Amino acid sequence: MKTATLESFLDQKNPLSHIIYIVITLAGVSLIALLNRGDISFNKAINFFILGLIQLEIFIFVARMIFRKFETTIPGREFTKMILTRFLLFIILCFIAALIIILTFNYILVLINGGDGSLVLKNFFSYEFSTWFKATLSGLSIGAVIFIVIQWQDALKREQKLREENLVFQNETLRNQVNPHFLFNSLNTLSALISTNPEAADRFVNKLSSIYRYILENSQKDKVSLKSELDYITDYLELHRIRGEEKISLAINAPDPDKYEILPVSIQILIENAIKHNKATRENPLSIEIFIEDSNIVVRNNLQKMATKLESTGIGLKNLAERIKLVTGKSLEVEETDDSFIVKVPLL
Repeated sequence: MKTATLESFLDQKNPLSHIIYIVITLAGVSLIALLNRGDISFNKAINFFILGLIQLEIFIFVARMIFRKFETTIPGREFTKMILTRFLLFIILCFIAALIIILTFNYILVLINGGDGSLVLKNFFSYEFSTWFKATLSGLSIGAVIFIVIQWQDALKREQKLREENLVFQNETLRNQVNPHFLFNSLNTLSALISTNPEAADRFVNKLSSIYRYILENSQKDKVSLKSELDYITDYLELHRIRGEEKISLAINAPDPDKYEILPVSIQILIENAIKHNKATRENPLSIEIFIEDSNIVVRNNLQKMATKLESTGIGLKNLAERIKLVTGKSLEVEETDDSFIVKVPLL
């Protein structure tokens, strides 16, 4: 809660944030006056306030640009290296900005007071630079630490959430595949094939073992090659064909699948979803198309909704969308038309 509140204060799109900046700047000027035992003129205090508020606004803007959201799957060592690199960049950019601000501000004051503008640089570097440098470095260090803590905590929360989502996903995937209905149909089919078509039975066993091997080897991973996922889907649909269910057609158009990666078992969830919620007969088969479009793998099926709508928790599709968001930072796109159901999964 504290982190969220601090982030809202640092959001420059929020009008309340600028009021906070004014209050902070006033507090800073008051503290300076107190430390100097009130030996600061009103005009000088006003100058401190204007200069401080401008710098605070610019520093926060630069910090938000540099310490913006990081990728969700960056390893700890790389994350630390990135934080330190951005910290250094933040310090350098803010020092340059602060130097430009103070020199411009001093030049304007000199012109207003009728002084010689050509002496601004010389006077600043001769008498003011050391004090300004120490004060600016202290302020920037405090500000950078605040932003680093915010981003670090945010990254830890995202990592924890990803672990939790992975556990849910693994349980849901295994539960969907090793469920009594799936095993019952598979074993019945296998039993019938052994006596009537031993060759088909052998092929069925190979496909079934290949499916479970893929699930067990890859369900805990964040990504697999698109080719291996499509091979898995082909094996999965082959089981339906071996069982004599010529009710589902599959068309895949994915050139160079080795170039892409995808969350494991993600396409299979969409296939299952299509089979579960649509009628399929030999006369009116369920047609499933898989193809690549704009860095997405698209799964599209014709809509043939069942007369009796099956009760669905929606956990599979919802959990897949959450994992995609956490791992890729992108969204799962779902679209339903009068005759089609379309889902776009971001490729990695």
